[in-house]
Amino acid sequence: MLRYPSLRAPLDILFLICCIALTADVIAPEIWGHGKTKDYPLWFWAGQQVLHGRDLYPSDPGAYFEFIYPPLPAVLLAVPSFFGKIPLYLCLSLLNVVAWWMTAQFSHAMAGSGQRPGPWLEALPGIVTVSFVFDMFDLGQPNLMLLAMMLYGFWLLRLERPWLAGSMFALATAIKVFPVAVLPYLLWRRRWAAAASMVVFLSVFLFVLPAPFRGFQHNLTELKTWYQGMVGSSSEKGFGQRDEQNWSWVNQSIIAMTHRLTRPVNYSQDDPTQTKPARYMNFANLDFKTANLVVVAVSLLIGLGYVAVMPKAWRRTERSDAEEIGILFCLMTVASPLARQYYFMWLFFPMTVLIHRAAYDPRLAVKAGTWALLAIAGLLLLLSLPLFPIDLQAFGNNLAATVLLVGGLVWHMLHPPAADTAAALPQATSELQLGARK
Repeated sequence: MLRYPSLRAPLDILFLICCIALTADVIAPEIWGHGKTKDYPLWFWAGQQVLHGRDLYPSDPGAYFEFIYPPLPAVLLAVPSFFGKIPLYLCLSLLNVVAWWMTAQFSHAMAGSGQRPGPWLEALPGIVTVSFVFDMFDLGQPNLMLLAMMLYGFWLLRLERPWLAGSMFALATAIKVFPVAVLPYLLWRRRWAAAASMVVFLSVFLFVLPAPFRGFQHNLTELKTWYQGMVGSSSEKGFGQRDEQNWSWVNQSIIAMTHRLTRPVNYSQDDPTQTKPARYMNFANLDFKTANLVVVAVSLLIGLGYVAVMPKAWRRTERSDAEEIGILFCLMTVASPLARQYYFMWLFFPMTVLIHRAAYDPRLAVKAGTWALLAIAGLLLLLSLPLFPIDLQAFGNNLAATVLLVGGLVWHMLHPPAADTAAALPQATSELQLGARK
């Protein structure tokens, strides 16, 4: 079902026009304006640091980090940075173009309906999430590329190529960490080869690959500094080098939402350079440690609930796998400590799965209910547009939409059509089948 864009398809032409416009938004300010802003200059700076053998992080883990990613992304950025800002920005834009197209292709191919969607249905997930895609281009963030990598990894699992799949999961994790949440899923589903591959390649990407460019000891020191400054820097003031703004309205993760609801956290402080009137939304006054215990309890309940609804190995179908992975992507998005607006680009796949259910489920009432659910989720996502007050994001409009999508996927997983077979999937190994029978 995977295909290339076609100049004979009107919607494909529209896709190409959008990509040209989005790329122009990145390149034009650099050529004719005062230079592209947002994260693009930071990516160029990181690449130049690698090229000139300079440090990526300050020696003090408590100091401010300009670059908050592991060393590997800086090494990857060094190659196009060598040729200048415009080649770098163009390279990142082209990667986003490819990632956007392949995300749609993989999502429809793995939706589990067995149907090839018509042009408008195929375009619908991209239309609904176009504001997220704009953020990817405008900000220069890699989340769309990470999504494409993860989908490609699951596509490779379908093709029984677990070691390549594990390498894609590892690459995504080495770039932005939060995709590491796929590892427990692989272990639970007894995808031993893919899990082992992910661990091996993650070690290669973090420790081995940067070493020829940074030196083994230098890279190891930087990894330690990065870990102390990013992962080990949580306090009641904030976490991950951005302190209070990570507790603010811009973050709709489970962690941030729980703290905003249970502690007197100022959710309006999203920019440390500006002073704004404090706003609070807590209904309790817990201390930092107790709020973290609530986060752990909520996360544990969600994890146990996910495991409880996952079908046994012998009952898995392509349809249930699509719903299962869709839920996983939703949970990975909101379980990340930081879930800004553009992180919810990862809802592309779960929404695609539900769009297929709404279009192709044989039960008319189920089709209508699924379309209604998607409409409500879409309206919730729209509340993030600048014309609405930030309070709606502080109270978790995107998180609410994610919960709604998870609910729809869970319902479909537990109530498949009568015609849907419960036979094991071809990719379910004999080891899985034997384990289930035992």
